[in-house]
Amino acid sequence: MTTPQPPAFPPPPEGSDSLQDAAWIEVIRKMEEVYSDLIRHEVDLERKNAALEDAQQFITSVVSSVSDVLIVCDNKGHVQQVNKALVDLTGLPESALIDRPVAALFAEDTGLPRRFCDRMGEAEGVSDVEVRLRTASGISDPVAINCSTRIDARGRPAGLVLIGRPVGELRRAYQALNAAHADLKQAQQQLVQSEKMASLGRLVAGVAHELNNPISFVYGNVHSMARYRDRIVTYLAAVHDNVDIEERERLRKELRIDRLLGDLGPLIDGTLEGAVRVSDIVKNLRRLSFSSQGEPERLDLSGVVSTAAHWAAKGRVRGAPVTCDLPPDLWIMGHAGQLHQVVVNLVENALDAVADRDNPSVRVAAGRDADGGAWVAVEDTGPGIPEDHILKVFDPFFTTKTVGQGTGLGLWISYGIIRDHGGALAVESLPPPGGARFRFTLPASAGV
Repeated sequence: MTTPQPPAFPPPPEGSDSLQDAAWIEVIRKMEEVYSDLIRHEVDLERKNAALEDAQQFITSVVSSVSDVLIVCDNKGHVQQVNKALVDLTGLPESALIDRPVAALFAEDTGLPRRFCDRMGEAEGVSDVEVRLRTASGISDPVAINCSTRIDARGRPAGLVLIGRPVGELRRAYQALNAAHADLKQAQQQLVQSEKMASLGRLVAGVAHELNNPISFVYGNVHSMARYRDRIVTYLAAVHDNVDIEERERLRKELRIDRLLGDLGPLIDGTLEGAVRVSDIVKNLRRLSFSSQGEPERLDLSGVVSTAAHWAAKGRVRGAPVTCDLPPDLWIMGHAGQLHQVVVNLVENALDAVADRDNPSVRVAAGRDADGGAWVAVEDTGPGIPEDHILKVFDPFFTTKTVGQGTGLGLWISYGIIRDHGGALAVESLPPPGGARFRFTLPASAGV
């Protein structure tokens, strides 16, 4: 934009006196000031017009881009402005919609325009009302309409703003969201079940090792008693055949009957001891359950922790030593199977952490808090946990193990189990030489 040059004013007439010259000069100066003001106002007006056009273009583009239906009415209920979404929905040109009563847009007389106008000026307006609109081809699908009052520059009601979205789109979106949520829950349940099966596999490995010792002892004793049975049968057959005393004594020494009779007592006692040990292991297995069904039971937490730590350690072919520092009779209320699973997970993770360390060790301890609650801690001499991982270790699917060695759900499940028991599970890195400590607390229970 070029600024116009000021006009050339005529010079004062020749022969005028000095007073007339001064007056003439003053008139010319005033005219120049007025002209300069006009030029300045013109430039400012053009700048404001350009900004106004930009703002109008911006608002128009935003309104046209809104995917929801937009209808703007005056305070008499006549349409003043619509957007492209309404034009596309109705199939009618914008010119056919402007200045029409808003009631004419609805397919049936629902009384909504009157309700909209009655609510004009009220803060709450009208929300989530389903209507059908008239279109070029008939009647539209249901549209969810929200209505609010438009306020003018003086703060007085100037009309209505109606915003709507086809209900079909919302329903399809909700259906897709519900389907995705259902799929996610199913996948989560499958992964949780997989982690439970992995925990069960570790449990079975420990139990198999635990059962192997007493069963092998019983098998060896029974095999020995079977050989002794054959000797006794041979000796008794000779006695029943009334052999002479010398032959009977020879058989007695040859078959070592006296030594056999002396071994029978320890063999029977050892067999009974092995059978009792197997029976105890089976009883422990029957008490264990990964389900939370049923009421919490009174249980000795020290016994549960000791069994879990022992079986987790026995499940490893070569593993670090696991030491337990547990007080006797640490009674609480809870589910033994679930707490067993938590301790197995923590001990398994500790054993994994120290697998490649020099002088590895894992320590399990338990005790009472000052408020009567119980706590259990599992410490290892591993590399510790990086600070940026501390807040992530209980997140589902978070794992630092290589692919195929962990699902990232063990600590998440353990965290949920302790939380369901009313307690808390926390982790911290130990100071040099390093390591990590997982510690969970359980609340004090009445009547235990």
